[in-house]
This record gives sequence, structure tokens and C-alpha cells, in this order.
Amino acid sequence: MNNQPMSSQKKATVVSTSVATLLVFVKLIIGIASGSVAVLASAIDSLLDMAVSIFNFFAIKKAEEDPDEHYHYGKGKIQAIAGVIEGTIITMSGLYIIYVAIEKLLHGKETTLLVPSIIAMLISIVITWFLVRYLLNVAEKTDNIVIKADALHYKTDLWSNAAVLLSLALVAATGFDSIDALFGLGIGLYIIYSAYEIIVEGVQILLDKALPSEIVAKIGEIISGHPEVTSYHWLKTRTDGSTNFVEFHMVLRPNMLLLEAHRIADEVEEKIMALDPNKRWVITPHFDPYDDEDMNEAMLHGKPLVNLKKQNEDDEK
Repeated sequence: MNNQPMSSQKKATVVSTSVATLLVFVKLIIGIASGSVAVLASAIDSLLDMAVSIFNFFAIKKAEEDPDEHYHYGKGKIQAIAGVIEGTIITMSGLYIIYVAIEKLLHGKETTLLVPSIIAMLISIVITWFLVRYLLNVAEKTDNIVIKADALHYKTDLWSNAAVLLSLALVAATGFDSIDALFGLGIGLYIIYSAYEIIVEGVQILLDKALPSEIVAKIGEIISGHPEVTSYHWLKTRTDGSTNFVEFHMVLRPNMLLLEAHRIADEVEEKIMALDPNKRWVITPHFDPYDDEDMNEAMLHGKPLVNLKKQNEDDEK
């Protein structure tokens, strides 16, 4: 039986799911009863929020599983997949909201129950504001792409809810129902725009994009800064969202004992991991008696190694 405490990431998805469920019922009832496109659009968005948050819970649960015989590097990339799926769902909800708004502009429909609608949106804004603060706090501590996506999504909800509230107030003040549809159209476009960043980050992780350039530069400085490291090459980095992977070749004295080499590697790895203590790190150093970067490049591109081997042997002499 697993008695491990629930991680802060999973707790965040449970909280966001609960909040989204509450908002769905409030907005859906008011939106259908009033005929407000903006409120209905917000209800649909909250319904998708609920589905996505449930999916995110299971994505994080899988990502936190330890590596096994089938997945030697773990299942961390499932978080990136979840991010791409969430971004896609957000985009689809935005498109549907635009469709409903255009339908109302073309055919016209009266917006009723303005006061209950305004009250519902005020409640939604207050609840969503507290949720966004909570999710941003968890995202800052964990740097988890799924929680960052959830925080960004609910942040857009906050702005869209404010826009819905403003549209309802203007309809109440002017009597022009088309204002509601125009605001719904704007909300749909904004939702699609907000999804772009989530999708891009997820795809970049799936394509093994390197860590941010400033982190890579600091890693290089740590390796080259060690007094017993002659030089380094073939520094490669990537992340799965929660674990950073680093590999590199470092040149040491040819006659160095393996025990000394491992001591140096441990010292370098400890400093690299200190760059971001919130992330797990998998660091793989390779020990070289001389700089064989040209040989590595040749192997990578399928070029003959005979001349390069001879040249390195001559340099070593």
C-alpha cells in the first residue's frame, strides 16, 4: 500500500478541479437561463478547465513514477504531452466561443437575467483570483509545466471573466445585446492566443530543446572552472519538465586514477545541481585523456576516424 504524501503538484490539480467544477455549475445555469453568450462561453471554458485538471492529475501521477525496466528515464515527458493537449483544448474552446458569438451577432438573441449573471461573474472572479495565486505559488516552487499551464489558463479565465462582467454591465446600461457577443468574440480570440505559449513549451520539451542558454552557460563555467579539468566539450542538455538531463565530456590528466576522476565529477555535479534545487538532475559525465571533440563529431556525421585517431595519438606524444 502506497502511503506517500500527495505532492504539491497533485494537490494543485485537485484544488483546480474542485474550483472548476463549482464554477461550471454556477456559470452554466446562469448562462443558459440568461442567454448570455459571454457567460455561456465562460461556462464552457470552466467545463474544459475541469476536464483538463482531471487529466493533469493523472499526467503528474504518471510523471512522478520512478524509472523502470521499460522506461529507463521515467515518464516525465507525459507532462509535456499534457501541456500540448491542454493548449489544444483551450484553442478549441476559444474557437467554439467565437462561433457562438458570431451566431448571436448574425441572428440576434436577447440577454436576460443580467443581475444574476453579474453576481455569478463577480463570485467567479473572486474564486478564480485566489486559485491563480495558489497555482502561481506552486508553479514557482516546482517549475512544473502542467501547473504553469493551469496557472496561465486560469489567469486568462480571470481576464475573460472580467471582460464578461464588463459586457454584462454595458448591456444593462445600454440595452445593446450585440455588446455581449462582441465581448464573447474578443474572449475567444484571447483564449486562443493564451494557448499558444502552452503548446510551444510542450512541443519544445518533446523535441528535447536545450535548457535555457543562461543555465547552459553556467554549467559550462562550472565544468571549466574546476582546477583539475583541462577542458570540456559535447555539452548537451534537455529537460522533461521536472528532470534536467546533462551530459558532457571533460578532459582530465591522462594518468589520473579513476577514483580521482569520479571525485572531480561528483564536485562538478554537485555545483550543477545547485543551479536549480527544485528540479531533479540526471548528469552523465564522460572522462577523456585528451580533447576528442573532432572524433565525436566525425562519429556523429559518419566520417572516417583513422586520420583523427592518428592525429590525437601524435598530439598526446
